Amino acid sequence: MTHALNIGGDRGYLRIATEEAFATREQIDAYLRMVRDGSADRGMVSLWGFYGQSPSPRATQIIDRLLDLGERRLADMDATGIDVAILSLTSPGVQPLLDMAEAKAMVARANDHLADRCAAHPTRFVGMTSIAPQDPDWSAAEIRRGARDLGFKGVMVNSHTQGEYLDDPKFDPIFRALADTGQPLYIHPSTPPDAMIGPMLDAGLDGAIFGFGVETGMHLLRLITIGIFDRYPDLQIVVGHMGEALPYWLYRLDYMHQAGVRSQRYERMKPLNKTIHDYMRSNVSVTTSGMAWEPAIQFAQKVLGEDRVLYAMDYPYQYVPDEVRAHDLLDISDTAKRKLMQTNAQRLFAL
Repeated sequence: MTHALNIGGDRGYLRIATEEAFATREQIDAYLRMVRDGSADRGMVSLWGFYGQSPSPRATQIIDRLLDLGERRLADMDATGIDVAILSLTSPGVQPLLDMAEAKAMVARANDHLADRCAAHPTRFVGMTSIAPQDPDWSAAEIRRGARDLGFKGVMVNSHTQGEYLDDPKFDPIFRALADTGQPLYIHPSTPPDAMIGPMLDAGLDGAIFGFGVETGMHLLRLITIGIFDRYPDLQIVVGHMGEALPYWLYRLDYMHQAGVRSQRYERMKPLNKTIHDYMRSNVSVTTSGMAWEPAIQFAQKVLGEDRVLYAMDYPYQYVPDEVRAHDLLDISDTAKRKLMQTNAQRLFAL
């Protein structure tokens, strides 16, 4: 694969990358403090004990790229033909921080920083609001501030917050704010909480190789099966990495969910207005972050619909020019490719 990767739409579409991470130095320093003082969970020790401290080229290059919201990032986008990056604070955001005041102040500063950089490069950068779910009411206000004052186009949450998931009723203010602003929620992976990480960590499978997808797919399923889309029928949720494997499981998910409802085996498992598959086709979008693989992309387009699959690079964790070319050369129609690379993102994020 050798064709040039140019910005500007020379292949009939712009490339809008929808899961692109940045970090602040303050955020990384807080992670390292928690790793060193013993307050970090096992996942943070594994993830940020490596990325924040390792002298390996992978770790140091990723940190440098995470911290740059200027010329280096733009040069990397230009080199791979990425016209627009939709940016969000890297996982796990401020969600592991135990001091709620520190978490809220830190994420507000990160949102302000991102807004400043988006204003400096308005044709290249788009922002998503990051939140501190530790305080749901404050997070709801920050979602409204992001939409109203900062010009952000979506909301990022890094899956669980200290082992708690958004299906808990206490997080409902977050969903009311999403409904009020009409913005999508992107659920990005985090390392599994201590309650589930053990066997994965022992095998080196706790991160992006496996643990991320298992944990985030479960989070989305918890929301669907608790009836979040019956309460908020217009809510849109986005997950990456080709849907965290859920598209492949849809037949069995529907069968076993309906069997569980009929059996009344679980108190929380109540009848829903639609099937899991139907919600995935009407309320969920998936991105190709880290999954530049034609069979998976074609399968997701087939079972979810062409309007439900969006391009993402997963910068800087998976910065591979040939993965951009792989998307350009997909054996799908020109219409489907333009949806994948450009127009689905424009519609979902109201660009």
